[in-house]
Formats: sequence, structure tokens, C-alpha cells
Amino acid sequence: MASLRVKRVDWLIGTTVFGSMLMVWLVLVGLDAMIQFGRQLHFIGRNGYTLSNAIFYVVVTIPRRMYEMFGFAALIGGLMGLGSLASTGELTALRASGMSRLRIGASAAGVVAILVAGVVVMGETVGPWGDQQAQALTLRLRSGGSLGLTSSGLWARDGDRIINAKNRTLSDTGDHSHVQLMDVRVFTLTPDGRQLSRFDQANTAEHVGKEWVLDRVRSTTLDEKGVHSSTSTNEHWDSQLDPEILQQSLIQPQYLSMRDLQHIITYKLKNGENARPYEMPFWGRVMYPINTLVLVLCVMPFAFGALRSGGLGKRIFIGIIIALCWHFAQVAIVNFSTVYGAPPMMANVLPVLLLVFIAWFYFRKHA
Repeated sequence: MASLRVKRVDWLIGTTVFGSMLMVWLVLVGLDAMIQFGRQLHFIGRNGYTLSNAIFYVVVTIPRRMYEMFGFAALIGGLMGLGSLASTGELTALRASGMSRLRIGASAAGVVAILVAGVVVMGETVGPWGDQQAQALTLRLRSGGSLGLTSSGLWARDGDRIINAKNRTLSDTGDHSHVQLMDVRVFTLTPDGRQLSRFDQANTAEHVGKEWVLDRVRSTTLDEKGVHSSTSTNEHWDSQLDPEILQQSLIQPQYLSMRDLQHIITYKLKNGENARPYEMPFWGRVMYPINTLVLVLCVMPFAFGALRSGGLGKRIFIGIIIALCWHFAQVAIVNFSTVYGAPPMMANVLPVLLLVFIAWFYFRKHA
């Protein structure tokens, strides 16, 4: 247990890595935000889109950008931090005093572990909320104010009807994908708009051909004679909702929280639909913290080796190359596994197992 105690050398390694990681993280997120802000400037003046709208869009999506960039920041920042200790001879002194490579790597990974816990919480709460706010702004402007997003789902005004859908997903029909509204409620008002004349509730609403089709509909009609209820397997729905605008408003599965992804997966599996497009990002989120920690451990050989003779530019260059190579390798492994029908969990666990094996082999050989 004594070897697990936090010592002054651990604080030295931890603070050095933290400083480098924070600097890289801020630079990456800042560059990404500036690029997105430049893109938003092109929309100013269209459908009432203003500069304040563009700023709001970028600000609320910063948490998600921080979540996406943290893995790269942890890798490059960890490499820079330990590389700076190596270039000044401090890393050599630590090794000479009997501190193993594994212990040094664990000190650096400890800082990453603390940060990644906060990043995961942010990615499950503030990140999805910010993306929903950004998409709500986009949807409202593109629809001229007839569509809106709130915590209770999509709301739309269609003539004398008010529509609410708890969620929206892409439904894969084989040839193409289209929008599917889930848990749909349609409130039909009287011509004067003062009273409710009809209420329809459906499991889903899909745009088929040139019309919408409601699935498993329960209708309630209110008139002078009382309340009348009926059910039907499916029903044609004459609605002016534009599926193209709705499709543009969809939040990509990788930006959803695990809770939302799990809800959609459960719903699709229950109804016999393809849930794989949502299972992949779900397991990617589950493995995110482990993936980040193991990746940081795997760059330790560069800190102990060639980086002692290199400068800051060399450390940044090698870090970027490793980050890019691993990103594309991970995507390739996941896609390859998907093509051959591997379960989504295994497809996302496989790259992490590969990293664990590399880290274990290195530390077993050089510890």
C-alpha cells in the first residue's frame, strides 16, 4: 500500500502533465470553436439569423467540443508534460532514484483519470443540453418559428393542430433514411382555437412517399354528444411538416447522452427495428474513459525515449501523429467489426483491448 501513496514526485508529474494538458485542451477547443463561428457567420441575415444567434450557437456547443477534444488533449498534453521532464533531466533523475516507468505513467494517468471523470459527467449532462439548444435555434429559424424544441420534445404548429413528439430518430428503410417521430401527440383545436376537438396519440409518425403515416393510433374526439375513442393500426396523416427540415434538426447519435441512446435503443428493439446506429455510439461512450486512459499510457515510451533529445515542436508533432493514427485505426476497427456483424459492444471493446495489450507488453518489458 505504501507504493500507492501520493508522493511529492507524483505531484511534480501530475502538475506538469495537467498544465500541458490544459493548454493543449484550450487551444484545440478554441480553434474548433473559431472554425465553427466562421461557418455560422455565413448564415447571418438569413431567416432572421443574427450575430448574437451565431455566438449563442458556438457557446452552447463548447461543452460538447470539450468532450470530443479531451482525448486528443490528454494524449498530446501528457506527451508534452512528460517530454518536458525528460528534456530537463528530471525524468532521468526519477528513474535513477528507483521510480519505475509504470509508476511514472500511473502518476500521469492519475491526473487524466480525475479529469476524465469530470469530462464524462459534462458529456452526459451539459454537452447534450447545449446541442439541443443549438438545434432548437437552428430548427426555429429554418422553420420560420413554426417548429421548436423543448425538454418535452419537438413542438410544431400545423394549421389548427399542435404536434408534440418526444423524440426524433432516423429510420433506415434500406435505400435511404428518413425521419421518424416517436411518441407522437396531435392536439386538434376548434376553428376558433379556444377548445380541443380531437386528440391523437401514436407510437410513431413516419414520412412515407408524400405523406405522413401514424402507427398504432389511439384517437379521442370531443363533441356535443360527448367523448368518443377509437384505435387503429395505422392512419394516414395529412400534415405539412417538412421532413427535410426535421432531418436537419436531428442531433447526431454520437452527440446524445447514454440515457437518451439507451431509451432509443430499447424502443427500436422493442418494435423490431434496427438499433445498430445508436448502439455503436452508446458503447463508444461507455468505453470513452477507459480508451482515453489506456491511450495516455501507451504514449509513455516516447517520453522515456526519443523525446529527451527533442523540443516542443517534436513532441507536439509526434502527439498529433499518434492521435490521428489511433483515431483512424479505431474507426477502421469499429467499421470492420460492424461489416462482419460483430456485436456493437465487442466492436468498441476490441480497440481498447488492443491498447491494453500494447501497454501491458511495453511495461512488462521495460518496467
